[in-house]
Order: sequence, then structure tokens, then C-alpha cells
Amino acid sequence: MGTVLNIAPVSRIEGHAKIAIHLNDAGNVEDAFLHIQSLRGFEKFIEGRPAEEVPRIVNRICGICPWMHHLASNKAVDGCFGVTPTPTGHKLREMCQVMAHINDKILHFFFLAAPDFVLGPDADYAVRNVIGVVKAAPELATKVVKMRQLGQMMLDKFAGKAIHPIAGVVGGFAKPMVEAERQELLEGSRTLLDFACYALDFAKTNVFAKYMDTIGSLGVIKTGFLGTVDRADGSFRIYDGRQRLMKADGSYVDFEGADYAEYLGEHVEPWAYSKMPYAKSWGEGFNLDYENPKGIYRANTLARINVCDQMSTPKAQAALEEFRAAFGRPAQATLLYHYARLIELVYACERTIELLEWEGITDPNVRARVEPRAGRGVGIVEAPRGTLIHDYTTDDNGCIKSANLIVGTTHNIAPMNMSVKQAATSLIKGGVYNQGLLNQVEMAVRAYDP
Repeated sequence: MGTVLNIAPVSRIEGHAKIAIHLNDAGNVEDAFLHIQSLRGFEKFIEGRPAEEVPRIVNRICGICPWMHHLASNKAVDGCFGVTPTPTGHKLREMCQVMAHINDKILHFFFLAAPDFVLGPDADYAVRNVIGVVKAAPELATKVVKMRQLGQMMLDKFAGKAIHPIAGVVGGFAKPMVEAERQELLEGSRTLLDFACYALDFAKTNVFAKYMDTIGSLGVIKTGFLGTVDRADGSFRIYDGRQRLMKADGSYVDFEGADYAEYLGEHVEPWAYSKMPYAKSWGEGFNLDYENPKGIYRANTLARINVCDQMSTPKAQAALEEFRAAFGRPAQATLLYHYARLIELVYACERTIELLEWEGITDPNVRARVEPRAGRGVGIVEAPRGTLIHDYTTDDNGCIKSANLIVGTTHNIAPMNMSVKQAATSLIKGGVYNQGLLNQVEMAVRAYDP
């Protein structure tokens, strides 16, 4: 009859999931599943609501990346009402979103992923956590906590709330920036940039070099990728741009966010609550076979640095060039999501400084006039976990008639299942397994930061 190994819950992720590994009578992996147990309800919750209220509702979808839902929602309502934010309102939105990326990347790499690398994947699970990291590397842990607190408090002080924000409004931003705020944010951003460069150097020396064999083998699959690029030169973007859908061979197509349904389909498996988007435009259909997938692409950090032609900031570009020299384009190794995450951390700090140094950032004209109306709007930003899509239709009173959401993690549900099966199949033979091997299966999930 075989055996089912249940890993429940999957630890150190942002949400709830379990892994079920099915062994055959010989003790080898027959199948493996990542079960996502989150309720998919916000598409219905917001129906009938005045559209301008929705950005303050959907930021509850995720307590880790509320700014991304808040701003994607604002962009969607802008589209419904046919309004273009003022240049300063647009830049203030982007600045807050990019700053939120800084905090998220520090959280994931050091609090959630680092125990596997600092303590080792075979360490006892009782100590393989952030407290274990604090005890093993107290100087590093102190620096990390201070930097994340700095980033959170910068957002909190300027925008009023770091979590469940309200500062983005339809047509722009709720408040202008004054010069004293700009100077304070610049000082903090420069401190965070120094830390980001330190973090990348630390990881290259103490993590990636040490675990290169694991990086090259654990959870590795071959897929396409989805991310956002600048409309003019194809450079890396996380707030605004065109979507780029890349095949595993590196060929790609760019499209406007409003046309996403022409390129992406949404599949549901009977054993999963979550949608599983796939590349409909490839004409392959949908197949979860990790050795020969069909229609499967990935989003999130590795995807974004694969699809972009270059980074638009100098330190991040130097890091990308070093990364591509080592791993090529597109890089496929799943654990390289962690490396890409730290390249993005450097970019986010540099981009925040660029925005704060823009001459118009303290212009008091931060919001365009808005009139509710019937319409459709698609708001897209890059959340830390992938391309975030909010698609709304409003009625004549400006209330939500219908909504479709594709949340960042959703793009990676199918690839995570494939990586879990690949990891489990390669690690568990003849019914022999232990906590260290099962943790490595979890590591394949944690790379995606779901």
C-alpha cells in the first residue's frame, strides 16, 4: 500500500502549507504534493464595494507585503476611473513599494531562510530557526534586526503605517513629502544600501560558495519565467512597466498588463485550493511533470533577474553581471532565488535613493482629480513573491462589479510542486529518510518564499 510522509506545517514560510510525499512499496517516491490551505475569498469580498475603499481592504491579503496589494489595487482603480496620477504621486507610490521590498527581503533571507545555511540543513529542528541564528551569529543577527527595524520605521514614519497602509489613494498619494522627511529617508536609505552590499558579500562567501552542490541539485526544474521590465530598454522594474514572459530557452514576448488574460491561463487541481497560472499563449496546455513540464513558468526574484536585460542601478548591475557569468540566463537552479533576492535588495536600496534625489519628490501636487465611473482597470506591481495582478470592473456608481486576482505566490504553486517532487525523489530512496532530508524538501519550498 505504500506510505505517506506528511510535513505539516511547512515551517518558516509566510502562510500555511503542508507537503505530502507518497512512497511506493519499495520506499521510493511515487508522488509528492504541496497543499496550500489558504482561503481564496477576496475576489468575492470586494464585490459591491466602492472602488476607492478596496485598496484599504485588499492590503489585508498579506501582512508581509501589504504595500504591494495596496498599490496594485490603487493602480487598478485608477484604470477603472480613467485617472493618471501626478508625477510626484506616482513616484511616492513607487518609493513606498520599493522600500517595502527592502524590509521583505531582509525578513526572508535572514529570518526564514538563513537557519538552513547558517546552522546547516541537518541541524536539529528545535534550534534550526531564527533564535538559533542569533545564538550562532549574534553580531550578524544584531545587525539584521537593526536594519529591518530601520526600514520598517522609515515607512511607518513617512506613510503613517508600515503594515496595512492607507497612504496610497486613487489618483496618487495622500500626502506630500517635506524636505526634512526627504533628508531623513535619504540617510536611512544610504545606511540600508551599505547593509545590502554587506549582506550580498556575506552570502556569496558564507552561503552560496559553501552550498554550491546543494544549489545545483535541490529542487532544480526547467521552466519559463515572468517578470516586469521597463518599456523603453527592458531593464529591471518592480513598480511599473511591461510584462515579459520568457521560455526556458530564453526567448520571450512582452505584453501590457491589461492583456494578461491573452497570455496566462488559470488552472485548478482537485487537491489544491490555489489557482495555478500557466503560459496559455505557448499553446502547450498544463503539465506538472517536473522532468517534462508544459506551460509552466516561474515568478519572483529569480524570474525577475532572468527576464530583465539589465539592472538600472550600478551596484545591482555589477551583481547581476557576476551572477550571469556564473549561472547564465535564464538561470534555473531553484535555490538561486536566494541569490537573486539579495541582488534585488541592493537594487531596492539604490532605487529608493534615486527616487529621493529626484527633484520633484517634494512637489505638493501629489493627487489628480478623480471621478468614479464605470470601467475596467488592471493594476500590476512586482510583489516580492511575484507578479501581482489586480483586475477590477466597476459599475456606473464606481462600485466593484467583478474582480480577478493573481497573487504573486500563485504563479509559483505549480513550480513549487514540481520542485518538491524533484527534491523528494532525489533524496528519499528505499524508504530511508530522516529529519535532515525532509528539511531539504522544505528548503525547496522556502526558496520561493511562499
